Amino acid sequence: MRAHRTLIVSLLLALAIAIPAVAVAKTVILDGSTSMLPLVQKLATAYHKATKKSAPKVGGGQSAIGISDAAGGKVDIGDASRDPIPGVDPKGLVFTKVARDGVCVITHPSNKIANMSQQTVTGIFTGAIRDWSQVPGAQVSGPIDLFDRDGASGTQDAFQNIFLGENLKISPSATPENSEGTEASAVAGDKQAIGFVSLDFSVGTNNVGYQGIPCTLANAKSGQYLGVRNFWFVTKGVPKGDAAKFIAWVTKPGNKTVRSIVSSNWIAIH
Repeated sequence: MRAHRTLIVSLLLALAIAIPAVAVAKTVILDGSTSMLPLVQKLATAYHKATKKSAPKVGGGQSAIGISDAAGGKVDIGDASRDPIPGVDPKGLVFTKVARDGVCVITHPSNKIANMSQQTVTGIFTGAIRDWSQVPGAQVSGPIDLFDRDGASGTQDAFQNIFLGENLKISPSATPENSEGTEASAVAGDKQAIGFVSLDFSVGTNNVGYQGIPCTLANAKSGQYLGVRNFWFVTKGVPKGDAAKFIAWVTKPGNKTVRSIVSSNWIAIH
């Protein structure tokens, strides 16, 4: 009996060695920029449908959170709506560009300002201009209620660089919001308000043109509208495994599915 059992165990061990281990597919986890959230959710769903692989799990947060979580290994991919910052971002990160996006200055729907000059935008957001009576084309009067994104936001970083430049900062009196949605809602609910959001989140507000060019998707795609920034996937080192497969699918030139999704509300890179 003992010899029989020994034979069975030996056979099972031999089979285990002979049969290669089947790799278990891993669910790719992403978080970060709320600007990128609608796009990445659509890409994850399309990836699952096209490849039959597990749909990536997509969470929000902010760009700084996505970068930090990628660096710390908490997620496979961080979503960042700002460019890499040498000396600030953790070392060893790889940024892969996936799309581009317009950033719009927004006001309440009743305050239908068509356009602002560089001087006016700078004056309002630095706090030098504090009343709507000082703003050409304003259709409300009284104090300006200034809204900002908080310091973890990629949209804030992009707005600073594009609209204000390196030497100017948004007024500390501005009310910070922690997501694109809350910023848009705050401005849409306050007739005195002004803020800035990703073009995709500007529905329900008044998009203000910049330097004579309306903030529209067509103008952002053509390059006429200057308020455009990059969307990035961030990984700890070169992407590997299932994360690499997802990124490769998203960034593959000629991927008509991805181009269709991106072009609906954003700017495709291929």
